[in-house]
Amino acid sequence: MSYPRARRPENLLRSRLLFRTLTAAISLTLVSSPALAQAPHITPAGDPSVNADTIYRLAVKPEQFPEESGVLLLDDGVLHIEADGREESTYRQIIEILRPEAVDRYREQQFSYAPKHQRFTLNWIRVVKPDGTVVSAAPSQVQESDVPAQFGDPTYSDQKVVRVSLTGVAPGTIVDLSYTTTELKPFLPGDFFDSWNVSSGPQVMRSRYVVDVPAGFTPRIREDNLNFARTEKSANGRHVYTWATSNIKSVKSEAFESDSNGVYMSVMVSSPITWAAIGKWYAGNARDRYVTSPAVDSAITQAVKGARTLDDSIRAVHRWVAQDIRYVSIALGLGGYQPRSPDEVVRTGFGDCKDKATLFIVALKRLGITAYPVILNSSGGVQRSMPSIAQLDHVIAAFKRPGATTYEFADLTASLTPLGELPFDYQGAFGMIVHPDGNIEEMTFPKAPIADNSGSRRIVGTLSADGQFTGRYEESGLGARQYSLRNAFENPLDSVQRAKAANAIAGNVFEGAQGDSLTGFAGKDLAAKPRMSVVVRNGRAASMAGTNAILTNPFGTMSGFSAAAQEIETAGPRLFPIAADKIFGYGVTTMEFRLTMPEGWHAQLPADVDASSEFGKYHSEYAQSGRELVLKRTITGAGGDYAPDQLKAMLEWMRKIATDDAKLIVIDKGAR
Repeated sequence: MSYPRARRPENLLRSRLLFRTLTAAISLTLVSSPALAQAPHITPAGDPSVNADTIYRLAVKPEQFPEESGVLLLDDGVLHIEADGREESTYRQIIEILRPEAVDRYREQQFSYAPKHQRFTLNWIRVVKPDGTVVSAAPSQVQESDVPAQFGDPTYSDQKVVRVSLTGVAPGTIVDLSYTTTELKPFLPGDFFDSWNVSSGPQVMRSRYVVDVPAGFTPRIREDNLNFARTEKSANGRHVYTWATSNIKSVKSEAFESDSNGVYMSVMVSSPITWAAIGKWYAGNARDRYVTSPAVDSAITQAVKGARTLDDSIRAVHRWVAQDIRYVSIALGLGGYQPRSPDEVVRTGFGDCKDKATLFIVALKRLGITAYPVILNSSGGVQRSMPSIAQLDHVIAAFKRPGATTYEFADLTASLTPLGELPFDYQGAFGMIVHPDGNIEEMTFPKAPIADNSGSRRIVGTLSADGQFTGRYEESGLGARQYSLRNAFENPLDSVQRAKAANAIAGNVFEGAQGDSLTGFAGKDLAAKPRMSVVVRNGRAASMAGTNAILTNPFGTMSGFSAAAQEIETAGPRLFPIAADKIFGYGVTTMEFRLTMPEGWHAQLPADVDASSEFGKYHSEYAQSGRELVLKRTITGAGGDYAPDQLKAMLEWMRKIATDDAKLIVIDKGAR
């Protein structure tokens, strides 16, 4: 499925940025009052509400912003929206280039639109000096082309791309651009979704966002972290919302910052449509697609051939649709929202997410199981209070086994995800189950426990008197930790690939080691446990130093956490909440090293480390029993966001972890 994203400017400056308290008393340098009685109509002839020369005079000196490559003198969006979802959106940016690293970024611009239902106008794009002197009045090159389909994960779309090249862009110049996109015929009448990042990248001198709707029409509005109030005014049958502010400071992002941050300022505007209406619309689009054909029946029969139980049959159908039907996104017109028929999908051998989900639903129906499409966002980020198809871009399937009370899920585009599991991005996120009659079930996808996302590494072997290691390396993974292994063994390795992989793995265990006897698993076998092992020979594990041997810890040192803590501490006051799952990840990693040493050798054991906090747990052990030296680590991630005032506790925890700094272990040869 290829639902369009929220409409917003595509310039690189539209990235998120932190802010400090703004000086609300400073208004926009505009011809008209910020409380506009009517939104301006901007055309290639100009913008009647903005005095460009005055904006240019806001230009700064590079030394005032030593960490910025450019400054936004004006960030402006003006939207005219109708109740049926038709919309005219004009965005303008005036960027002052401060340093050479910004030149390449802004002398090439790119815009996209869908000509079958949108119109695009490049109002102007020019390069000027702060005094208004024109360096180049128009682009030196403009090219419009189709969006190319990538070979790896092809997407066929009716979107066009407009590429623009500018001359004269250099430090000390200003790039002034304006473009308009007009939505002529929304796929779902009455639906729209727009967003505006007030915190918009570098320093922003002036910011304005204007939304003009019919009088009496009330859109949904969400404002996040604003430190200024919007204004509203009605005139001539229209109601205008204006968000205007100035001097938005550039603040750098922070380590382990939370996505739900409470820092970035933003505005979202959407139609008063409901999720129920969206579900009914999708059901109507898909209603006549849940039909079989002789070709489909034959393919299903072949897929379940040899299955002995209902569970076998379900898994066989899942494997067939997920792995044998190639994923290709088809987003041409309504095809971005309407699945193709199962017959066409089987005949062509490919389909996008909604095509594959529909085929899976039809196949399960033949097995006597009712399944439904589930619409969601592939990155998990949905504002539930702002219903819109623009927030949804993916379809999976949900079903219940006979007698079951809970749903199981199948993402038919995630070909290496076992049946019943969900990619991590969806877990805990919003989804909408759509029934054939158009009724919906709003839901939150279940989130697997941390322990279900586990990975392990185990090294077992012997150390010779000259410091050479011979043994075996083993690795396994489950849940979110399984995919690196499944990707590595997705396709069978030939002898050359197998030998190369074995040597690479062995070399990562100890310097100079050779690997052989690599064993893995069939990565596409979703019932197989993701695991691998390799024999490691002649690794330089220890060096001799008189009566001592110096052993390299194959798991390395955690001392880097001390430097990281220092860098975070010296970055200045913390603004962002701390996302615990960005430190160790949402899962558990175990490591074990068992080494049989020559008779009489005895290791000087480092101290065990136990560091536990809300942000995760770290535990290491060092022990020797007889000739066997044993090193163990368990790293457990955590979830949740924590307030900035918890920074001190996090840094103390990180420094505690850093005390496990045994990169090398001294062994007394012959000591008893």
